[in-house]
Amino acid sequence: MSSHTSAPVTLDRDQHTLIITINRPDARNAVDAAVNQAVGDAMESAEKDNDIRAVVLTGAGDKAFCAGADLKAIARGENIVPTEGHRAAWGFAGYVSHHISKPTIAAVNGMALGGGTELVLASDLAVVSSEAILGLPEVKRGLIAGAGGLFRLPQQIPRKLALELTFTGEPLPAQRALQLGLVNHVVRPNQVLDRALSLARTIGQNAPLAVQASKRIAKRIVDGTVGPEATDWELTAQEFRKLQESDDALEGPRAFAEKRAPVWTGH
Repeated sequence: MSSHTSAPVTLDRDQHTLIITINRPDARNAVDAAVNQAVGDAMESAEKDNDIRAVVLTGAGDKAFCAGADLKAIARGENIVPTEGHRAAWGFAGYVSHHISKPTIAAVNGMALGGGTELVLASDLAVVSSEAILGLPEVKRGLIAGAGGLFRLPQQIPRKLALELTFTGEPLPAQRALQLGLVNHVVRPNQVLDRALSLARTIGQNAPLAVQASKRIAKRIVDGTVGPEATDWELTAQEFRKLQESDDALEGPRAFAEKRAPVWTGH
């Protein structure tokens, strides 16, 4: 697969690794419908390609890995995550519920708040810039983390710490994320992709079918789905729909746009 610099997502190969780059640095690599489709299709292609043994997901530039959903695209009425067809099952960015057998590595080259952190949580491994910031700040805007963060964070770090981060919305620096075991490696900003590719090459040296079987067992993937997560996704969707109808869900983004403190009513 070759790279196309003007595309919203670029694809490159390094030995047996597919590199997926969200290529919207001017929008802090926020996810719109085009990114969602391109990443999802690339993941599907990687799963079917016997020569690909690992996938690295990263963002263009050095400021942001991914800023989450593109709020401007949503404001235009764009449905950034399909609700019908086979792509609907893949979730946010075509990635968070897209369970492939090939190991996935997040190469986090900058800020990764909200949806960006949920991409890290969905990845098997993560290499993070020392300057990266993670976290789920949605509650500060009257919203919730709807792309798996609310159930995956307590699975991947101590539960009480996960709940503190979820309830406060406070950011998580890279070194603290490393201490908690949320990420595998923290490196200098200019070393993120190289370290992720080095990790992918080490994986690629092993027997691919054995690695893939190991991942399916570890993550309980059967026919591309993870059964134990089904209830978590359903509950997330239910709560998200109810919250969207609240006054607070409107107040949060409005206050953010007007650069003022939100006034919550609890309605």
